[in-house]
Amino acid sequence: MKAMILAAGLGSRMRPLTDHTPKPMLKVADKPLIEHQIVKLVDAGIKEIVINTAYLAEQIETYLGSGDAFGCAIHYSREAEPLETGGGIFKALPLLGSEPFLLVNGDVWHELDYNNLVNKKILGLAHLVLVDNPEFNLDGDFYLQQGHANILQEGEALTFSGVSILHPRLFEDCKAGTFKLAPLLTKAMTGHQVTAEKYQGYWLDVGTPERLQMLSEHIE
Repeated sequence: MKAMILAAGLGSRMRPLTDHTPKPMLKVADKPLIEHQIVKLVDAGIKEIVINTAYLAEQIETYLGSGDAFGCAIHYSREAEPLETGGGIFKALPLLGSEPFLLVNGDVWHELDYNNLVNKKILGLAHLVLVDNPEFNLDGDFYLQQGHANILQEGEALTFSGVSILHPRLFEDCKAGTFKLAPLLTKAMTGHQVTAEKYQGYWLDVGTPERLQMLSEHIE
């Protein structure tokens, strides 16, 4: 299985830390956030990683290079401007191939074992990892019921963790440009094409300087 790390965002909520540094390059425990992600993916046996870049892209690409130093091959999907999650994935599809791939937000931290996902065979178009709702998203994103995600308020309301397995067929009706991933997922949910699971370990959306500090304290 290949993996894609989303790293093209502007990191606006992280300013001033991101004025001169892309958010995935902000350090925790002396390593950039994105490096921690890569190490976890490689430890799970993933050898090919696609990273989309836009804002201060050269910093990410120069630091990570070809991926040889991390035991993997890294391919970059450079965006002239951020294309949102859906548009960014669509642009990178030629690098990802025709099989399901693991998608990871570059700005989340978790202690999920990727080994449990790498060999998972998805039955539909997507498989989502959901978590309990944090304070900044108390209503949640989707509902989990009997192993499927839905938007019908059936089951437990949970938050999308930023980790998923997606099948390229999810994007078969899309066209190049800027668009979000969520509408594609909700459409697939109406056809019961999205499975899901709940992760109950440590998880944090590292979206603000305060949360970055929280993460640093957690790791220490």
